[in-house]
Amino acid sequence: MSAGKQGDTLCFFINGKKVTEDDADPETMLLSFLREKLRLTGTKSGCGGGGCGACTVMVSRYQPATKTFTHYSANACLLPLCQLHGAAVTTVEGIGSTKTTIHPVQERIAKAHGSQCGFCTPGMVMSMYALLRNKPQPTMEDVTQALAGNLCRCTGYRPIVDGCRTFCQEANCCQANGDANCCRNGDGNPEKPEEPRLFEKEEFLPLDPTQELIFPPELILMAETANPETLTFYGERTTWVSPTSLEELVQLKAKHPKAPLVMGNTNIGPDIKFKGVLHPLIISPSRVKELFEVSETPQGVWVGAGCSLSEVRSLLEKLVPQFPEEKTELLRSLNQQLGNLGNQQIRNVASLGGNIVSAYPNSDLNPVLAAGNCKVSVISSGGRREVPLNQDFFMGFGKTILNPEEIVVSVFIPFTRKGEFVRAFRQAPRKEASFATVSTGMRVFFSEGSRVVQDVSLYYGGMGPTTVSAAKTCTAIVAKPWDDETLSKAYDIILDELVLPPSAPGGKVEFRRSLTLSLLFKFHLEVLQKLRDTNVIKDEVPEKIWPLPREIQPSLQEFQAVSKDQSAQDPVGRPIMHRSAVGHATGEAVYCDDIPKTDGELFLGLVTSSRAHAKITAVDVSQALQLPGVVDVVTAHDIPGMKFRPMSGQEEELMAETEVECLHVFVLESEAIEKSSYYEPRRSIERGNVTEAFEKVDQIYEGEMRMGGQEHFYMETQSMLVVPVGEEMEFDVYVSTQSPSAIQEAVAETLGISSNRVTCHVKRIGGAFGGKVTKTSHLVSITSVAALKTNRAVRCVLERGDDMLITGGRHPVMARYKVGFMNDGRIVAADMEYFTNAGNTIDESVLVVEKMLVHMDNVYNIPNLRGRGAACRTNLPSNTAFRGFGVPQGLLMVENMVNDVAAVLGRPADEIREINMYRGPSVTHYKLEFSPENFLRCWDECKLKCDYSARRKAVDQFNQQSRWKKRGMSIIPIKYGVAFAESFLNQAAALVHIYKDGSVLVTHGGTEMGQGIHTKMQQVASRELHIPTWKIYISETSTNTVPNTCPSAASFGTDANGMAVKNACEILYQRLEPVRKKNPNGTWESWVAAAFFGKISLSATGYFRGEDLYMDWEKMEGRPGAYFTFGVSCSEVELNCLTGDYRTLRTDIMVDIGRSVNPSVDIGQIEGAFMQGLGLYTLEELKFSPSGLLYTRGPSQYKIPAVCDVPLRFNVYLLPDSDNPHAIYSSKGIGEPVVFLGSSVFFAIKDAVAAARSDSGLVGPFTFSSPATPERACLACNSQFTQKIPTSKPGSFKPWALNI
Repeated sequence: MSAGKQGDTLCFFINGKKVTEDDADPETMLLSFLREKLRLTGTKSGCGGGGCGACTVMVSRYQPATKTFTHYSANACLLPLCQLHGAAVTTVEGIGSTKTTIHPVQERIAKAHGSQCGFCTPGMVMSMYALLRNKPQPTMEDVTQALAGNLCRCTGYRPIVDGCRTFCQEANCCQANGDANCCRNGDGNPEKPEEPRLFEKEEFLPLDPTQELIFPPELILMAETANPETLTFYGERTTWVSPTSLEELVQLKAKHPKAPLVMGNTNIGPDIKFKGVLHPLIISPSRVKELFEVSETPQGVWVGAGCSLSEVRSLLEKLVPQFPEEKTELLRSLNQQLGNLGNQQIRNVASLGGNIVSAYPNSDLNPVLAAGNCKVSVISSGGRREVPLNQDFFMGFGKTILNPEEIVVSVFIPFTRKGEFVRAFRQAPRKEASFATVSTGMRVFFSEGSRVVQDVSLYYGGMGPTTVSAAKTCTAIVAKPWDDETLSKAYDIILDELVLPPSAPGGKVEFRRSLTLSLLFKFHLEVLQKLRDTNVIKDEVPEKIWPLPREIQPSLQEFQAVSKDQSAQDPVGRPIMHRSAVGHATGEAVYCDDIPKTDGELFLGLVTSSRAHAKITAVDVSQALQLPGVVDVVTAHDIPGMKFRPMSGQEEELMAETEVECLHVFVLESEAIEKSSYYEPRRSIERGNVTEAFEKVDQIYEGEMRMGGQEHFYMETQSMLVVPVGEEMEFDVYVSTQSPSAIQEAVAETLGISSNRVTCHVKRIGGAFGGKVTKTSHLVSITSVAALKTNRAVRCVLERGDDMLITGGRHPVMARYKVGFMNDGRIVAADMEYFTNAGNTIDESVLVVEKMLVHMDNVYNIPNLRGRGAACRTNLPSNTAFRGFGVPQGLLMVENMVNDVAAVLGRPADEIREINMYRGPSVTHYKLEFSPENFLRCWDECKLKCDYSARRKAVDQFNQQSRWKKRGMSIIPIKYGVAFAESFLNQAAALVHIYKDGSVLVTHGGTEMGQGIHTKMQQVASRELHIPTWKIYISETSTNTVPNTCPSAASFGTDANGMAVKNACEILYQRLEPVRKKNPNGTWESWVAAAFFGKISLSATGYFRGEDLYMDWEKMEGRPGAYFTFGVSCSEVELNCLTGDYRTLRTDIMVDIGRSVNPSVDIGQIEGAFMQGLGLYTLEELKFSPSGLLYTRGPSQYKIPAVCDVPLRFNVYLLPDSDNPHAIYSSKGIGEPVVFLGSSVFFAIKDAVAAARSDSGLVGPFTFSSPATPERACLACNSQFTQKIPTSKPGSFKPWALNI
């Protein structure tokens, strides 16, 4: 409808520069405009749906009425370009760069080590920057709120929070710098030498608010124009109209009743992007003043429907102190719900009216507004009317009683009366930035001095297709006294009234139904407390349920200082900042999709089958070729070389040719086990005689446990660019991968050319975690076929949803175990059987099973031990390598077994662990000798540092005094074998050039994915060449400099490549020796120049052949790892038994990593791995439909840990005085081991659940699957409310999602 028409000119500013667009397309978002049109690639694309914060920018506007400026953070991926007329946008490039000066926010996040892969860093910087523009001295609460909408998969958030904490007023205390001997404690010991710190706060640039970019004066003049004009923008498919008066808006809506009103685009935007909804006309009422007016009346306050949720929140915070408490009950409840709704970026743009009329089933605000008797004022060509927000207002999913042409102008929020109480509760999969599972608004009114109910309103979200009222329940409560008797009758009525069928969309049916009861009970307790406080009743009130603690405390990071004898220039062992951290923070660091487009470049999109398992009878591409923009279609017939990738002795098709074999036949492991659908070989290992031992033990216990999978959720999705060089079949491949040589080989074999024609370049990776090895080679192979066929550069960057759908993740596991033990706690025999859900192809699944079996002893000397493992063939997308490679799954089952033994014997679990630990010279179940001494030191030190026994007593005492909140505590060990059991994968090479000016270029086989390998290689070269790190540069990893590299994986990258770099540098330093001897007082530069003129080669290749490792499964013996990394983690949680919500109060981790090459990088790896483990065991849940389709395809459905999930005290200690003869400079690999220690939170939750169960008379072992989501924790507590919920028999209905 709009093509060819001339629209208005869009005018706004970006980073102080004016931008005018004559052809602004309503479908263009700010993110694509920044990245593609302006080449401002610092703003990253992480999810496209406002859920990850990677694209955060700051928007500033001038308010002519008050002559003030507003600054707010927003997601560029949801901001329509047309919405920005008259606005000033600031991106990460606009606040500072290495070419000019960097901003204090950028500096502090970088120097506090808050950046690893760096992909999320620009978004973090901009969220913090927007906060500081509004509040230069924020509180910690402000900081955590500002960062709540920004996800990071690498750091574990602690260093980001610590960097931002330095802006807070309370940060001027030494505690904030990780110093336990704080000046406040008064116990600083002047004799004690100062502990080394990760960063020095005193060195930071001060924040000077006067130095920020000014708001463009031209925009001020524009905003003060007396008669603003209607703006119209025409796109290819959509027209955008922005009226300036309410009258014009009403006329537009009357003429186009189906046209949506877009304010924040947080609802319409995702629908257009993810559901393909097309709107020929979009109306943007953001310049209609009447929609933003606020007016007070004696009865309440009218709030403009166009006000953003953040503005509503500020208004409520301003109003509450102005009135007596009794009048602000509803205002306070609304404010509380607003604090949990979405995230800061979403609240800054989403409008109050939009939130109401979206009528989401699990809306946070609608139940409170309805319970509080709010109403909306609507207008249409037929005039104005007021409509109450009640049960009649919400008609169904996304439907209200309003007519299509009606516009909500304002919302009335009444003041409450004396004797009226309002509460809002919600339960969500994650504490912040998450849609609610169930939300409620509850109001009760008593006449003065009475406990008899005059009026009551109970509204729920998440209990049907829309907000529902429990009207019958309310009727049963009215005119009755507010007491236990009345409420216990109400529970039965509400159960009958709010019914969910067992296959209801969203699942979690039992949990949602139990929440309707437990949240009403919570309301009951709070109202009783209020009645007591106001002297209406004298009864003893049952326990008051306080909110879970939430304030992040300063944490400790303890590591050993380098020896006094070490040269000041030698960086090894010092907490050096990540070499690219400043570039990450300024947005200058280049990732694969930041590479500028070349002329004629094409973009590849993948087409997935709509059928699970089918024969392909024909492929008709004619209609696809007619679509605008489509240049060509690539099918399996276009592949000139190998049409498959060999994996573990089997072949995986690149593209389906005759049959869609995405799926086989089974979804669940149990179905595969039943039909013996396995990938061969299956593995088993045994020590001692398990069968005989079972006959001699005092007790035997058998158990079963399930554990869900995990999505890698690297912040940068799979990204690649294949460029034909133009002659002799040569290709340059730029790709985000852990294994450049595997990519080179895959492209060469697919195209039928030799490897010397393919050069693979990896600058850096925005996170990988094992997911960018095998899957990436498939995707690059397909992309290379497109580049060959079209003879043009082809880029492929997966959307987040496609990435999650296609690339697989961590293997779900089901385990059965039988354990025989003595009454004194000694485990004499154990038989473990593991079944992993491998998916529809083999990938590395058998190797994952092998690693599980090799680690199944953990730290326990079980004399008779048998393990069997099988990779089940199912119809899920194929699973692949993931950080830990099977160990996090396998060891969870082992530790759960030990816990069960403790539960059977009624003994503390840590005692049973200690009784069974390896001590003295020891031998593993695969006949490897080792010393557990450092592990035992870790265990004892961790117990000491975390004050285990005193805190354990305090937890037990807390649980005796508290009925509805319980604490749990757990201490968990690990022994992790580092390196590849496949010996050839442990080799590495490096190439080091010294240039004539003395500068050094290092290239090695490792890829930089956030683990700091380039930083460590710089440190190695600096030590070996005796020069400062700034003389050494690492550009990229490429196959034309170092050939035949092994993947950066198995926690072995630094070990292998470090030795290769060391070798090359030693060779060069040796070559320079004659020159140094000749001129001992010369400079490095003079020696290099002399060497060149003396015809000495200044380039050397270094090589490390690696350890000779192996595993012989026939003999059941071997040396599958080079050495062990040991660690222990103790975690304490507080659990709300009514909702399953929990908070990790404190975590202490003690790890033996030998002598750390870089403590800041290693501590960052420990914290990041722990948080990824915490996500795996307590939060992250993949949901599949009964036919095997993945539901959870983005951050709105799949929850990884956010800032709100960080332990409130998060202490990390590196074991002192340790060394390791098997790795460079006596260090140890640390990338993977600590993932498993996240299970200390799982077992702490299980401990808290056990305390709750014992109140109901349930003792002994119980089944508790991973992840320990609020749903599982709440149902396992088995409270009186969960007991009321009838359970549906499995098989009697089709579930919404499968438990995989």
